[in-house]
Amino acid sequence: MVKLSLEEIISKIQSEECFHAVADDYSFTLKVEEYVPYACAAIHDGHQFRKELWNNCLHSEYDRWYEEDPETKRMVQSHPIVIAGCDSRFEYDLNRPSDEAVFETAWGKQLWQSPLSHEQKQRSLDKHNNFYKVVTALIEKLEAKFTNVIVYDMHSYNWKRWDREVPTWNLGTKNIDNERFEVDIQSWKTILKDLKLPNGIRSTSAINNTFYGNGYFLKFITKSFENTLVLATEIAKVYCDELSGVIYPEVVDAVERQLKLKIKEHAKSFVERHA
Repeated sequence: MVKLSLEEIISKIQSEECFHAVADDYSFTLKVEEYVPYACAAIHDGHQFRKELWNNCLHSEYDRWYEEDPETKRMVQSHPIVIAGCDSRFEYDLNRPSDEAVFETAWGKQLWQSPLSHEQKQRSLDKHNNFYKVVTALIEKLEAKFTNVIVYDMHSYNWKRWDREVPTWNLGTKNIDNERFEVDIQSWKTILKDLKLPNGIRSTSAINNTFYGNGYFLKFITKSFENTLVLATEIAKVYCDELSGVIYPEVVDAVERQLKLKIKEHAKSFVERHA
């Protein structure tokens, strides 16, 4: 991995170069081992939190971890194209538009002891905006090369906070073309249901059960690119103890090993179906 500026990353994409880089402000990573018609994203994987914000934040490190999506990058790390956030969504949320990306309250609780300055907000928003410049360059390149592209938008959620039975996997499809992509959605749902998890964990899947695919990442790509499908995919945090912060590496590994094959197979079927 190398450290590259925004301009260098975009230039490499436009020149169709393979690379593995971290942005020079350490806000996100992008790996392109090969230009293929699918990409994986883990935009809430990050936990970094700018030091100048520490003493002003009313949420603990655990509070932040609880609402982040730890290990989601690792679940898709083997694929040729992976983009992932490094910063906590408590600094700025990549899954919200820029005018909503810096929170004042978070999950019902005031976030800051005193309001952030304009300069502090802008430093975060600059990173948000730069991320989407790279997303734009990447999808432009993939659509130009392959026409039809699929993006696996990986997230996790805290299942213990629900007072009803919830699925291991939830697909949010409210903001994509369900008629055009019905077969792709249903086949992905079936793949997730059939995954084998250790420790007696049952893998179930549902569509629009807990979340609806209302994230900005999906909406931005869907609105900007006619032939790219984004599958907002949430795994319940069965791979950790969400109340203590303990990660179960054997569960994460089981998901990663199976998705290594299943995403590739699903993407291949998608491309053949829409060719």
